[in-house]
Amino acid sequence: MPTIQTRLVSAPDHHLILPLLAAYGAEMTPHLAGTAPAQAPEMLKLIANDPRAEILAAFRADEALGFALFFDLPEIVFARRCGALDDLFVRPAARRQGVAQALIEALAEIGRARAWSHLRWIVPETDQGAIALYERIAVRAPWRSYVLRLDPTGSL
Repeated sequence: MPTIQTRLVSAPDHHLILPLLAAYGAEMTPHLAGTAPAQAPEMLKLIANDPRAEILAAFRADEALGFALFFDLPEIVFARRCGALDDLFVRPAARRQGVAQALIEALAEIGRARAWSHLRWIVPETDQGAIALYERIAVRAPWRSYVLRLDPTGSL
């Protein structure tokens, strides 16, 4: 089996992750049944039009397996920068094959090159598969995450 390759995805290659965005949207918003695939181009526009957003994708040969949407942010406590992993998705058929770990390891390398103090992310409490991986490769942060919903139509 070919190895997993990761790379930052720029505008000319955004089409490669459209199917992943559609699958991610469908998985995260089952209550919107059928609308997520149609929203994938809009999701991509949001990312592409935000200069702070970056996409790292994992491939096997030419097949896109997963992506990580992340941000390089100021971290005022340490007077440095940090990485914030906002979304991580792996196609269901590619799960448990090391794709998520490869993406996180690649993000850690990017962070070291950029002198980040740390990489942080949140995960839904119900995503036991992701939690099992994260418990093996990272340390649980001593804080909670909260959401203040400002638009009821945008809630999960």
